[in-house]
Amino acid sequence: MRFAYLIDRINTAIGKAVAWSIVALTFAVCYEVFSRYVLRSPTEWAFDASYMLYGLLFMVAGPYALARNNHVRGDFLYRNWAPRRQAGLDLVLYFLFFFPGILALIYAGLPFMQMSWMMNEHSMNSPNGPPIYPFKALIPIVGVLMALQGLAEVIRCVACLRSGEWPPRLHDVEETEKLILEQAEQEGLTKGIV
Repeated sequence: MRFAYLIDRINTAIGKAVAWSIVALTFAVCYEVFSRYVLRSPTEWAFDASYMLYGLLFMVAGPYALARNNHVRGDFLYRNWAPRRQAGLDLVLYFLFFFPGILALIYAGLPFMQMSWMMNEHSMNSPNGPPIYPFKALIPIVGVLMALQGLAEVIRCVACLRSGEWPPRLHDVEETEKLILEQAEQEGLTKGIV
């Protein structure tokens, strides 16, 4: 489990660091709107900055969300199953769908990134054409982060299959639904005691 926690910490640290780019994205979009409609002088950089920052956020959110167990799943059946059954299904699905998809992303992303770096690729969406090859390098990098996080999830599945209970996760974010249920449970216990 130490290896799984290490991967969780790495993806959490990267996710939290990259999350701050939402501030830059907000500034870029707000400045562009202000500049375009109030000053009547649109910027040459805001469009490129906004799609690169949004892409960065979107891609890095994948490993972070998987580390936090916050990916969307059809859990109307899943949540009622015993942990071993959940872990068995997760394990099968990781090997059938997750790893092949992520490995395909890495495999296809590497030559895409290499070609972009060799061409010194710049954006054609604006007159000053900022470089986009560093942005395209994120594709295989995030693929590797996702593969590592998938490995951590497989370790969790195996641990659950052995013990019958899901191992604890590092928690820095809780789903609102879970917090509301815990609060209602605590209030019910408090009222039952009084």
